[in-house]
Amino acid sequence: MAVTKKAEGVGKEKKKGGFRETVLLLVLGVGIALLLQAFVVGSFYIPSISMENTLLVNDRVFVNKLAGKPERGDIVVFKGWSNGEDTIKRVIGVGGDKVVCCDAKKRITVNGTPLEETSYLYPGDYASSDEFNVTVPSGKLWLMGDHRSASADSRAHMDEAGGGFISENDVIGKAVVRYWPLSRGYLFSRPDTFDKVK
Repeated sequence: MAVTKKAEGVGKEKKKGGFRETVLLLVLGVGIALLLQAFVVGSFYIPSISMENTLLVNDRVFVNKLAGKPERGDIVVFKGWSNGEDTIKRVIGVGGDKVVCCDAKKRITVNGTPLEETSYLYPGDYASSDEFNVTVPSGKLWLMGDHRSASADSRAHMDEAGGGFISENDVIGKAVVRYWPLSRGYLFSRPDTFDKVK
């Protein structure tokens, strides 16, 4: 009889220990997930049509917050122009670049090199209906949506104090993958046209 009670006691101790381990692992997992969300990877949803068809309304993307300095062609999430809201656009020019619209063939040029944007521009859309000729200050970015005729991007803020540019410090991270909906899952890469810009 004494042996049975002892065995029962050991069984209860094992159950308590297993429950504590489960709770500890759960808390640890949540903590790691929160740290990753805060410092490494963020999830963002798309609220507007300004990046169609690359990104549609309600698409969701993972953003790498440790991706380093933004490069031409990257899709980035940043603190927006006037209200500081999270905004997503494509980097067209970085510090020192001369960005002009448009050449004789209606293409944007960066440092004199025309961009062939058909791979990401909204079907039937054009480079820009607004003409501009800007030199991007050091540490700043010139950003545009892929659905140019429906995007309030750097062009729409040229008359403001910042001249339409966004500071690199306001960039939250670089979009790396469209993960929702699952049927539209896609790993982003920089369009080849930006490789030609010197």
